[in-house]
Amino acid sequence: MAGPDRRLRPAGFDELGLRRALADRILPFLVAAMAFLAALALAGFIGAASLARHWQLGAGSTLTVQVPEPAAPAALGAGSRLDRVLGLLHASPAILHARALDKTELDRLLHPWLGADGATLGLKLPGVIAVRLAPGVRPSDTLRSAIQATAPGTLMERQGSWIRRLSALARSLQACAGLALLVVAAVAAAVVAVATRAGLSARREAIEIVHGLGATDGFIAGRFAARATMLAAIGGGAGAVAALPVLVELAVLAAPFAQSMPVSTGDNPLAAVPAVLWMMLPALPLAAALIGFVTTQITVRRWLRRLP
Repeated sequence: MAGPDRRLRPAGFDELGLRRALADRILPFLVAAMAFLAALALAGFIGAASLARHWQLGAGSTLTVQVPEPAAPAALGAGSRLDRVLGLLHASPAILHARALDKTELDRLLHPWLGADGATLGLKLPGVIAVRLAPGVRPSDTLRSAIQATAPGTLMERQGSWIRRLSALARSLQACAGLALLVVAAVAAAVVAVATRAGLSARREAIEIVHGLGATDGFIAGRFAARATMLAAIGGGAGAVAALPVLVELAVLAAPFAQSMPVSTGDNPLAAVPAVLWMMLPALPLAAALIGFVTTQITVRRWLRRLP
């Protein structure tokens, strides 16, 4: 026969003793720990991608222009060298915004190297212009030539090398987070397999009797898989909920680096968590349930094939 007649047993009857074979304490706790770690790894993956985009859109679109002897007359046209360079920058379609730093801002920039007495050293400081470029464009050679003709010796520095290094760092962090997710999934599958094997060994006599009476491998594997899937889903949900406060705190700390304005203490801290992470957290119990189902099916069927 295909399996024990369902009409001869009450609903919820546990003919294999799975409530004792797969306890409802150890397995959910271990899966919850794995889900907690998976949530942190997932947050690291998403956070690294967000930071990389912010760095590329932020520092990648900035330009620093240093004009030596800013108050001296320009080589071409009327006005000082600094004013003429500013005018050329404002007239370029590749420039969204250009602003000359004042003396206070320059002193603040030099303070880490020259200390509080840097302003009294009498150094001939260049004029510094902070420039924001239009997305996806670079200053043209024509603009560079015009600036050099107007104010010879002007330097235009873009943070290209830093952006490449930060992008490489972000990719490395993403790779580590992805590897951590794979390791956590593998460990979770191993935990479910070990618990299932222990349950099979504990209920070996009952399984052999039911199997000898005609219960198919699919029926026995299905009963074990249903129990393991439920326990894994409970553990995955508990781990995701336990990780939420940690994720919120990390999101609040990372917000100043990934947003134009930091999240203040008066704002809702939950708003700092990326929307994609909110959508991925419910997937943890589903992933845990899927791992529990597949692992248990494979483990039980392989074990049953070894029965005499």
